[in-house]
Amino acid sequence: MSMEITSGNFESEVLQSATPVLLDFWAPWCGPCKMIGPVIDQIAGEYSGRLKVGKINIDDNSALADRHGIVSIPTLMVYKNGEIVNQKNGAASKYDIEAMFKNFI
Repeated sequence: MSMEITSGNFESEVLQSATPVLLDFWAPWCGPCKMIGPVIDQIAGEYSGRLKVGKINIDDNSALADRHGIVSIPTLMVYKNGEIVNQKNGAASKYDIEAMFKNFI
């Protein structure tokens, strides 16, 4: 299962993570976000221990969304060693999402 990322745990869970992190910037009112939500959760389970998966609700964490320049959702980002190494805007297939992080795990 994916974890909720907030301003309070962003540094420890994302920037200081020993494993790569897939972040999903989303909102409960976003149709495409709802479409990929189950896929994100499935990836979290399948890659447990090798990839950390977090969701950032932009309505509840607008400072994090602003900090990342989020202008459309869903936006997916991959962090490794505290740096953004990949990013994709819009809904994507499981295959395309996995391609974002496979080279980093």
